[in-house]
Amino acid sequence: MIFEPLATASIQLANRAVMAPMTRSRAVDANTPNALMAEYYGQRAAAGLIITEGTSPSPNGLGYARIPGLFNDAQVRGWKAVTDAVHAKGGKIFVQLMHTGRVAHVANLPAGAEVLGPMADACPGEMYTDSQGMQAHSRPRAMTAADIAHAVDEYARSAQLAIEAGFDGVELHAANGYLIEQFLNANVNQRTDAYGGSIEGRNRFALEVVRATSAAIGAHRVGVRLSPYGVFNSMGAYPDVEAQYLALTEELSRLGVLYVHALDHSALGAPPVPAELKLRLRDAFRGLFILAGGFDRTAAESALRAGQADLVAFARPFLANPDLVERMRANAALNAADMATFYTPGAKGYTDYPVLAP
Repeated sequence: MIFEPLATASIQLANRAVMAPMTRSRAVDANTPNALMAEYYGQRAAAGLIITEGTSPSPNGLGYARIPGLFNDAQVRGWKAVTDAVHAKGGKIFVQLMHTGRVAHVANLPAGAEVLGPMADACPGEMYTDSQGMQAHSRPRAMTAADIAHAVDEYARSAQLAIEAGFDGVELHAANGYLIEQFLNANVNQRTDAYGGSIEGRNRFALEVVRATSAAIGAHRVGVRLSPYGVFNSMGAYPDVEAQYLALTEELSRLGVLYVHALDHSALGAPPVPAELKLRLRDAFRGLFILAGGFDRTAAESALRAGQADLVAFARPFLANPDLVERMRANAALNAADMATFYTPGAKGYTDYPVLAP
């Protein structure tokens, strides 16, 4: 099934293999996509769907060094070269909108931007900066109601710019400990206003972003990535986690978004997302359901045939194998990923992975 096409009223995909979003840190000039990035994504256009690396809808969300943005005209032009490269080869591509929130250091932000989060608590741990090396995460300013409304508007405007740049849609990153999940997670979000204190309150920001983005470009062009039980960036489980994600997914289904993308990081050592919860999320959502996390061809085929997902996302296999779909079809060996080059500038470990001989 992995090689079968998938067609809905709003999107037609050549196969069911999704290139998962992966930070690559190659947007070297003012967080603007460049020709090297266009080459990278164009090389991988045989994926049924490409989801880009996390891309900030706001100057305040550029917490990491050299991640791309999508909030000004230069970035739109840079991304247009990327989408043109993918579409020229018949591919489909969504941009993942990722506001890093408190997972940031001020040295990585442009002038005038600030670190924001649901609370004024710094994210534990350190992150890399080009100018100062490893640094503790900067302490965020707790977002006011006005800050929240502004951030929602930034997501919606970025989604509009994504369509101008030629993207087929957007994925809202509500996983991995970034801003939307910071509001979702009860361990981080201790607010006592309308954006905290209950399942409904913690889900409010995510749903406001979804509604605004859907109003801007159509719910049929919007996907959402979730990672219940994720621990990345100091997240972690809490008593109501399953009830909260079920309530969130049910509302996403009512809102008519195109897909839910469920990430299980247990292959990298995180606690697994319980299989029963994945099935309940799948049952709660009427649209397309994507599973991600440690899949190979055999496991992906099994999940698809069992009806556990409509699409399966691959991360590092696509990073190291531009022709992953062809390799899987031929049962060919895969290139190993060069971890030393995951986040370094330049072509090495980015656009120089070999493909099968014709």
